Amino acid sequence: MDMPDTTVLIVDDEADIVSFLRDALEDEGYEVLTARNGEEAVRQAEKGPQLVLLDVMMDGMNGFEVCERIRSAVHGPIIFLSACQEEADRIKGLVVGGDDYLVKPFSLSELKARVHAHLRRERRQSESREEEILRFGDLTIDYNRRTVRIRGEEVELTAKMFEIVWLLALNRGHVFSREHIYERVWGLEADGDDSTVTEHIKKIRARLQAVSPDDNYIQTVWGVGYKWK
Repeated sequence: MDMPDTTVLIVDDEADIVSFLRDALEDEGYEVLTARNGEEAVRQAEKGPQLVLLDVMMDGMNGFEVCERIRSAVHGPIIFLSACQEEADRIKGLVVGGDDYLVKPFSLSELKARVHAHLRRERRQSESREEEILRFGDLTIDYNRRTVRIRGEEVELTAKMFEIVWLLALNRGHVFSREHIYERVWGLEADGDDSTVTEHIKKIRARLQAVSPDDNYIQTVWGVGYKWK
């Protein structure tokens, strides 16, 4: 089940958990980076890990804040680790750019399975979409570089925001329900609900319009969902 040449960043302020997870993942063949606080996590993220295991409750910068800080450097999955089971926290984790939310205490076998599944999905999507570029007037979407540019200016998007843009733009004119978008972008086994999609669409629109105020690329089809105009 190993993923050769794959680096995982573990962020947790409990030394025992970091050590335990590091040993377990190294046994699976992963390269492992570690961080004990938010500031160190931001520095380690600059090394470009393919996946991040990120504790939520840390002193100083919490996991949600760390996620927002590192999303521009980390294009792969971010899995939150938290003792909090509240639905609001799971949704917040997805909104700020996370891909999954695992509640402590969790089994090591489940953690390994989720890590492997996320990396496998990421690699499969990357291989099938290499060097694909979509153009709509002044807007260019580059899947390989995972960038959106309007007249050459990059629009800063989280990984999930980019996936939504890519899904809608690749299927221009097709209407996707919130449920369908959630299943396609987050996966059937994700913990959360389709209200997360609404929040992401709002943020995508705001960031696109910050660069190009007169353009409205994503259209709401009332009672149905969203489509790329």
